[in-house]
Amino acid sequence: WGNSFHFADRRLGETFHQSIVRHEYYLAGRLAVKKGATLLDCGCGIGGPARNIARFSGVNIKALTLNQFQVDRGNALSEREGIRDKVELIQGDFMKLPMKDNTFDGTYAIESTCHAPDRSKVYGEIYRTLKPGAIFACYEWCLTDKYDPKNKTHQKIKKDIEIGDGLPDLAHTSVCVKALEQVGFEIIETRDCMDDGHLVGGEEWYVPLTPSWNPTKWPRFQFNPVMFHGMPIIMGGLESLGVVPKGTVETQKMLQAAGIGLPAGGIEGIFTPAWLMVARKPLKRL
Repeated sequence: WGNSFHFADRRLGETFHQSIVRHEYYLAGRLAVKKGATLLDCGCGIGGPARNIARFSGVNIKALTLNQFQVDRGNALSEREGIRDKVELIQGDFMKLPMKDNTFDGTYAIESTCHAPDRSKVYGEIYRTLKPGAIFACYEWCLTDKYDPKNKTHQKIKKDIEIGDGLPDLAHTSVCVKALEQVGFEIIETRDCMDDGHLVGGEEWYVPLTPSWNPTKWPRFQFNPVMFHGMPIIMGGLESLGVVPKGTVETQKMLQAAGIGLPAGGIEGIFTPAWLMVARKPLKRL
């Protein structure tokens, strides 16, 4: 998947990598910041988006993740790519950001705050650390208006996504918007970016997770029936030999649940990985 752990629809003529980077650039553009601004990447993984956005916008980025391995890996990649002076990964909990009030010129989150057990709390921390007048832009994982809580198929899709991606609960789009408003943000725009209507000749965001018998189509190849059932066996053998860490098989099985739930949610239209929310911290709190 590369260094950016998120989805993107694919437009006509785009490679997979180009679609991922374009998706990041679009979000960065919504922050309306100048060269030299200091941004927060809230839930950064190994910092792929942060490095891309820093080069694209000429900004400085503090990128936060809960995982120390990701911090070490991301900072090593930033050093290797010659951008360590612009992008710094730090370990921390976005439910209690280790930054002072009114620090950042802009903040973004890409498919990360869905892991928060309380949206109001993480949005509140983002609000606290933003400068007055600054913008927060994010892509949220959300249930859409097509989700029917009484539909058993929809219920299973929701549960597969939650289990497969370690989520506390998938929230409806309205819940996330309301949480932003509750902590004090002024809403600029909300919409499903995966429903923009630019897919003529392109691909939906979930296509990389659909099965294929073509071994050059990765990760699609691993979702065909043979590979789907064979991968845990292969991983089990590697785990027993010590080639991969203990627990790899269980992780593989967990991710397979996501591999079922995510494309099903996209096909049914009940789930989006890119509910766009753009909001501003008021210059003065009302």
